[in-house]
Amino acid sequence: MRFTKDHEWVVLEGDVATIGITAYAADQLGDVVFVETPEPGKAVKAGDNLAVVESVKAASDVYAPISGEVIEGNAALGDAPETVNDQPEGAGWFARIKVADPSEVEALMDRAAYEDFLGTL
Repeated sequence: MRFTKDHEWVVLEGDVATIGITAYAADQLGDVVFVETPEPGKAVKAGDNLAVVESVKAASDVYAPISGEVIEGNAALGDAPETVNDQPEGAGWFARIKVADPSEVEALMDRAAYEDFLGTL
């Protein structure tokens, strides 16, 4: 699992990356009440808006940590947005994308570096 400073995570399996938000981000949002995931076929570049998550506190964009093409949005979140709070780094994932450049994943922080980054906030 790799991480961004915007609190997204990426797990790469072959040329497919699963993307979600970290437990820290889910905790900061509070109770998630709505999630909008991307449609398959959407091309994204690192830094583009990928999804929207709304909580009792605020609405926030989820950014694509890497570039690629969306192959699946997590439709289950439409009926159970609280999954983002319950399992942010598991079943609460937002999208799977076909990765354009796997080296983008390697450029992200590993868990130790992300934990160090959280210590600076």
